Amino acid sequence: MPITLTVIALLLIGLVSAFSDDTKQTATFNASDSSKKDSLTSVNAFKKVYAVLQSPRCMNCHPKGDIPLQGDDNRLHAMFPKRGTDGKGILTMKCTNCHQTENTAGLKTPPGSPEWHLPPTDMKMVFQGRSAHELAKQLVDPKQNGNKDLTALIAHADDGLVKWAWSPGEGRTLPPISHTEFKEAWITWLTHGAYAPTK
Repeated sequence: MPITLTVIALLLIGLVSAFSDDTKQTATFNASDSSKKDSLTSVNAFKKVYAVLQSPRCMNCHPKGDIPLQGDDNRLHAMFPKRGTDGKGILTMKCTNCHQTENTAGLKTPPGSPEWHLPPTDMKMVFQGRSAHELAKQLVDPKQNGNKDLTALIAHADDGLVKWAWSPGEGRTLPPISHTEFKEAWITWLTHGAYAPTK
């Protein structure tokens, strides 16, 4: 009898431990909130997302360094402005000195949108040079995405600067798919498990 009780106690401890470990693993980002987990659908949707995020309209503001890029060829910004702690420039070189709340009319003039900025220093959200696997992992990592959960990530598709990419001003190439298609792919990727493509 004492042996049986000991075995039962050990089994109960094991079960409690297993559930508690599982909770720790899903506490950071819980894409499994969706009942539609499907790795194939998720990865195929991310291929569309990735194509947009690698387009100049997105990558120019998500460089690997602290100087934004410009043009369809992703060259360093001509004025060499720096990111700054808040992503809005440093000292007298603030982004909003040239980038107003809307695009300036004409070719080769500064684009603009309210709250024009790069991601801040503590959350650089680099797209440049990231593989599809790396970028998918980064986007759902709360330590790298501004502590965004599934709901906040879905809402981010309608952020003003995100939507600006589809109305960037005269002479600038648009992302490869429409914003509606991007948003659909983004939500599909996230709600079907936020799977990363293989390395």
